[in-house]
Amino acid sequence: MSDAAGTGLKQSVARGLVTVRKRIEAACASAGRKPETVTVVAVTKGFGAEAIEAALAAGIADVGENYYQEAQAKFAAAVWPPHRVHRHFIGRVQRNKAQRIAALFDVVQSLDDLRCAAALDEGAASAGKSLDVLVQLNIAGDARAGIPPESCVEFVRELRDFAHLNVRGAMAVGPADAADAPHAFKRGAEAFERLSQAFGVSVLSLGMSGDLEAAIAAGSTMVRIGSALFGARPMRAHSA
Repeated sequence: MSDAAGTGLKQSVARGLVTVRKRIEAACASAGRKPETVTVVAVTKGFGAEAIEAALAAGIADVGENYYQEAQAKFAAAVWPPHRVHRHFIGRVQRNKAQRIAALFDVVQSLDDLRCAAALDEGAASAGKSLDVLVQLNIAGDARAGIPPESCVEFVRELRDFAHLNVRGAMAVGPADAADAPHAFKRGAEAFERLSQAFGVSVLSLGMSGDLEAAIAAGSTMVRIGSALFGARPMRAHSA
């Protein structure tokens, strides 16, 4: 990418973030919350390393990726700032890649399987680190990934056997029909409240570009933003 194109992308992302922040502020005002309680994760799936750099230049400190191999290449190519950046894995965890995911990322938001948990724990141990994880809930009641919300406390109780995994909270993907989002997010928030009471967790990752207002109204502390920052995805992200 040319310097001019890179500068243009950074300006575009910065403008997008201003708009996203305004939406967050309005949603928090309606919910009686403070905007600083909501973290923005820039989802750079399908974009190049320059998208990561643009997000970081705009002041975002959390970056999300869905696919290990894509992330590995982009993370190696990106120029990272001196301050701490949190790398979030938000895609489906494949057991054969779990150890490498644990080494590359700081947070895994999509844990819903004990066998994958064991592999992530082993990978974190080999990397000499602790790995923050969020339990993925299936709040839409469809064929998507995630555990049933009513099973979350027992699932986290079993995760506590893994010494190198730190359970920080829960994540969920909203339903395909945005009209159903408030009800689905309410289910996620209720499950999160049970987890918070049982284990003291504090992170609830709900909402994306199209439904962040409903997510914040439900209590989300983290929103995963792609198109509102970067526009339409330029290429189809491949599973890897």
